[in-house]
Amino acid sequence: MKNFPFYNTIYCFAIAIFLLTNYSFAQKPYVLLVSYDAFRYDYLDRNITPTLTNFAENGVRALSLEPVFPSKTFPNHLSIITGMYAENHGIISNNIYNNVNGRKYSLGNRAEVQKSDWYLGEPFWVTAQRNGIKTASFYWPSSTVNDENYHPNIYKEFDRNVKYSTRIDSVVAWLNYPQKNRPHFITLYFCLTDDYGHNFGPNADSTNWSINQMDLTTKYLLEEIDKSDIKDSLNIIFVSDHGMTEISSERTINVDDILPGFSYKTQNSGTFMFIDTQKENEQKILDLLKKNENHYKAYKKSEIPEYFHFNKHPFISEIVLIADLGWSLIDKYSNKDYNNGEVHGNHGYDNRNIEMHGIFLAKGTAFKSGYKTGTIKNIDIYPLLCKIFNIEPRQNIDGDLERIEHILK
Repeated sequence: MKNFPFYNTIYCFAIAIFLLTNYSFAQKPYVLLVSYDAFRYDYLDRNITPTLTNFAENGVRALSLEPVFPSKTFPNHLSIITGMYAENHGIISNNIYNNVNGRKYSLGNRAEVQKSDWYLGEPFWVTAQRNGIKTASFYWPSSTVNDENYHPNIYKEFDRNVKYSTRIDSVVAWLNYPQKNRPHFITLYFCLTDDYGHNFGPNADSTNWSINQMDLTTKYLLEEIDKSDIKDSLNIIFVSDHGMTEISSERTINVDDILPGFSYKTQNSGTFMFIDTQKENEQKILDLLKKNENHYKAYKKSEIPEYFHFNKHPFISEIVLIADLGWSLIDKYSNKDYNNGEVHGNHGYDNRNIEMHGIFLAKGTAFKSGYKTGTIKNIDIYPLLCKIFNIEPRQNIDGDLERIEHILK
């Protein structure tokens, strides 16, 4: 009996270790980050989204989610997941030209999209995995990079033909994995409202149909999650990368008409445009573009207003044009895209314009209930995620936890 206290101590110590280990598992939060591409901030006010409206009323709803410039899909998904402006995370557009080696990055070029040297920021899933948190992604720009140190533990190659219900079923299956294999951070992406917004414009009946379809998709997602064992532990965040505005073939600016006789190349079209030319012609072309400013602004790279946060990256051209809201910059190559009347909506304009803003809704154990707040900046989502998981964010981010942490319990 003299040894009983000793064995009792060992036994109690073992029990304590077991409980602490499992307690740490249980205390790791679960977060599902869902993106509805081009779901404009006010789509929730059309009385066609009962599920999302109910979700917002019982969680957190921001007035809007402010994108970074340019208000395009890839730059803003990267800003959400890295907490950085486009000039700092490197994805300055959906289409990028590397003026050093001639490589071209574009949404349709999967080989380039998967090369890690385009990406300068650290996605949250990398930060999380470095802290022992398993992650997964059913689509998110940069989630399929061919670098074992960059992509989530579980990820899917983008295929827009995969049914939305299939995507949801996979995510819910991940949430039901055995505890040691279960991802605690998951991303999910849908593009329906972007497709319809471009094709029909943000105010069309067809776009309203797509908005309602996303609400029905939300209903299915929440119903399936409700069957999961961790339904009461899950934090869900709904965001969109940007908004949408009406455009018209009657509101175009043809750069070729302004610069006859000059030799130059253009990158991008529509909402903004890069112009590259010989060094000796730069000032002449810039002066001519400034002289003819009408529904657009012309900038020398170094003189782009600071609020755009868009002049540091080496692949940004020396001349940048930014169209006024609803107007389109075109040239001989993009002329047909905007003059055939088949495109009725676009985004990529000044990110401060409210029509470029998206949604931010959140609900779960980490968030306040029935709480409304003002506009949130999407670069602040990365430090918010770090706060929820109680891990240190990268020190080189542009996001600021102080601007967003008031939405947490």
